[in-house]
Amino acid sequence: MSNTLPILPTSVIGSYAWPAWLHTALEAAQRGEYGPVDMRETQDDAVDLAVREQEEAGVDILTDGEMRRVGFFTAAFYGHLTGLRDVPPQRRVGIVGHDQRESYEVIEAIAAPRGLGLVDEYTHVRTRTTRAIKMPIPGPYTLAGRLKPGAIYKDRVDVAFALADIINAELKALVAAGADFIQVDEPSYAVHASSPRTFVELFNRSVAGVNAKIGIHLCFGNFVGRPVARRAYRPLFPDILDVHASQFALEFANREMAEIALWQEFPSDKELAAGLVDVKNYYCETPDEVAERIRTALKFVEADKLSVTPDCGFSQTARWAAKRKLVAMVEGTRIVRRELAGN
Repeated sequence: MSNTLPILPTSVIGSYAWPAWLHTALEAAQRGEYGPVDMRETQDDAVDLAVREQEEAGVDILTDGEMRRVGFFTAAFYGHLTGLRDVPPQRRVGIVGHDQRESYEVIEAIAAPRGLGLVDEYTHVRTRTTRAIKMPIPGPYTLAGRLKPGAIYKDRVDVAFALADIINAELKALVAAGADFIQVDEPSYAVHASSPRTFVELFNRSVAGVNAKIGIHLCFGNFVGRPVARRAYRPLFPDILDVHASQFALEFANREMAEIALWQEFPSDKELAAGLVDVKNYYCETPDEVAERIRTALKFVEADKLSVTPDCGFSQTARWAAKRKLVAMVEGTRIVRRELAGN
């Protein structure tokens, strides 16, 4: 894959903005008005749209937009797990927050007898584009955040290690299906940054024996467009560099490039996928502004180790803004590519 990519390859983190009709289709399905074939057809169409708009913007490494995943990981993953019991949300009215989201109690050992569904996601999107594809998947610690251990597991970390084995099997199945670039999303690492050595052990167990390029995405949350933690990566460094991932996807745009110098302070052979477009702001960057952020990043990262991405997924961003931001990201990258080529 890397041999066919330009310098400063562009990508998205994972999710893409939903079209209006996908929201109404989901509501109709929840009312029982759609059958499973109807919903599959709708989601296939949504993936096609996400791929087309990434291609039209000129993005180099695509995803399927996570169009089959409701709420980042909720129905898409917990629905594949056995051993869980629904727990009602703590709050149902008022300003939207994490305490209004679903959670589950573990009532028996967690299993995923039919996998997590990623092979089907990859199989479809591979038929829709000839460009490079990245497959994102929530990591076990993040997935464990909505699971109460019950009497089966000691704590969240214990739950996460059980999930790590399930995720490992899913990643190996993805590779067998042809996937060569997988990104493990672990926003919860930065939210609970006091245990980086545990996170390293957990991550490495999740990707052990997976023969693909592995990335890790660390952010501070993006539920309804809001962070959920103190926005600092420093507590994770340098320990987090021991994860068996060749690329780190980190957010910088919404923090005015804060902590980009960490990459020079703690040198490594890792690639950096720098978040240089702010998905949590409806101000739409110009290509020149993106280019300036890339120039800043290049003061700390070699060009052949730098990729350009948004800060996070576009699932919490209106589609019109997502389209404009993607175009600005790609055009800003092309400006700097020309500069690097001496043109």
